[in-house]
Amino acid sequence: MTEGKTRRNFLITSIAVTGGIVATNALQQNTTNTATPPATMPERVLGRTEVKLPIFGLGGAGQTPLSWEGKEGDATAIIQRALELGIRYFDTATSYGPSEDYLGKVLPPHRSKLFLASKTDKRDRDGAWRELERSLKRLNTDYLDLWQLHRLSSFEELDTIFSPSGAIKALEEAIQQKLVRFAGITGHHDPQVIAEGLRRYPFHTTLIPVNAADKHHPHPFIPVVLPVAQEKNVGVIAMKVPAYGRLFKTGGLTGMQQALGYTMSQPGVHCCVIAAETIAQLENNVKIAQAFVPLKQQELTAIAQRTANIWEDSTFFRAWT
Repeated sequence: MTEGKTRRNFLITSIAVTGGIVATNALQQNTTNTATPPATMPERVLGRTEVKLPIFGLGGAGQTPLSWEGKEGDATAIIQRALELGIRYFDTATSYGPSEDYLGKVLPPHRSKLFLASKTDKRDRDGAWRELERSLKRLNTDYLDLWQLHRLSSFEELDTIFSPSGAIKALEEAIQQKLVRFAGITGHHDPQVIAEGLRRYPFHTTLIPVNAADKHHPHPFIPVVLPVAQEKNVGVIAMKVPAYGRLFKTGGLTGMQQALGYTMSQPGVHCCVIAAETIAQLENNVKIAQAFVPLKQQELTAIAQRTANIWEDSTFFRAWT
């Protein structure tokens, strides 16, 4: 379509100029870095995308510098360290404050080696297209590896995105124009909505909460969504792994080793995204991911039991829409 070609040409031209400047500056800075090559994290193939990724990716939201205004220095330092540690999956969204801008200042020189994901919470085609254009410009890239329909919470929203003028049209057009490689759906409110979305449409991925408190919730994600995702070979990306640290309250989990171990031992989960407040926290999380080995059922049961008295506070995000 003419509109699409014009849009794509404009985006590529404008991004090439700004991206080239950023890339040159970043490459000049990188020549002074002599970081020791990192130990490797376990890798898994993300569903039927056939893309192999480390099990740990950097989240761009949460109460962290990546989503705070005025924290460019801290944010870019975390992103740069993530690259040095071998992280290749970077997660963001148009609604995550300046997150896309910060990533766009660091990632361009490394783009070909990365898996870059963003999201739109618009439910209509035109609104979604505007957000995609904004994401590409802010990220200084001419394509996304994964573009996701963000925080689907109700069946009414599903009906809207699948309507003739719904956001699914923008997603399909973007893939046709090679602005997007893969399509995803995300949500942390109602697992039945996500499961139905996966039944209605061949999404490549889903981003859902998978943590040790899930089984205690009256409407758990793990037994509802994971079987559907496995049946359709959908890549599952876990979020809310430590529940913003609330799983570590007194009497709860002992630390990220248990939180990540539980999540990444669930059948059908391919990777997780966790944000970092500091470089030290990021380094610790990566170290835990590097040492990950799947837990046995007895261990998983014991970890889940530790959240029995804190699950309500640890699943507070389920009320969000």
